[in-house]
Amino acid sequence: MKLTDFKALTFDCYGTLIDWESGIIGALKPLTDQLPQALTRDQILEAHAFHESTQQRWTPGCRYSDLLAIVYKRLAEEWGVEVSIEACITYGRSVKDWPAFADSAEALHYLKQHYKLVILSNVDNESFAHSNAKLEVAFDAIYTAQDVGAYKPSDTNFEYMLTHLERRGIAKSDVLHTAESLFHDHVPAARHGLASCWIYRRHDKQGFGATRDPGETPDVAFRFNSMAELVDAHKAELAGSAG
Repeated sequence: MKLTDFKALTFDCYGTLIDWESGIIGALKPLTDQLPQALTRDQILEAHAFHESTQQRWTPGCRYSDLLAIVYKRLAEEWGVEVSIEACITYGRSVKDWPAFADSAEALHYLKQHYKLVILSNVDNESFAHSNAKLEVAFDAIYTAQDVGAYKPSDTNFEYMLTHLERRGIAKSDVLHTAESLFHDHVPAARHGLASCWIYRRHDKQGFGATRDPGETPDVAFRFNSMAELVDAHKAELAGSAG
């Protein structure tokens, strides 16, 4: 199997293209600064992952910015800190401030020359629009949790995406699902028979950070530690075929 076998790259955004862990940590500071005993970065992210995924399961139709406000409230309760509803709402709107990884925009510009680029993200459309501006590329399709009414790892999100891609002449075999999260993306992608590319941004860290433990490590077709490495591998394939 080669990268050049595919016609479309379907991307998770947050954790893969946008550095959501840094964004989460920064936006939670008004809350975490009030804690009597400091938590580690990973302790904060793991607590966030629990409340985010739990809330997504209970309220799959909730707009992501509203869902994040609830997560902030749950975290404050868990940590014994009083917060206002205004603080919760402010956190819910913080996605617009989450930074892109340094290599994302350049990599996407290159890949756009060779693939259809598609987003499959657990976010609302307004929040993603702010992130898209940082990524500086026009995606060929954008499928959000708000569009679907469900959150990954639900099968519904993948079924929705594949149904719409098929209508555009893109078969499942043409798709390489490209993501960081095993929990949100690679496990359900494997259930749907999708080839996948693991952008292992947390390769130098322990645990799963802002995502849940998937309970298994599914087979992936490719693994890179960054988007830049993916681009280098694609260029090497092209150079090899030319030679």
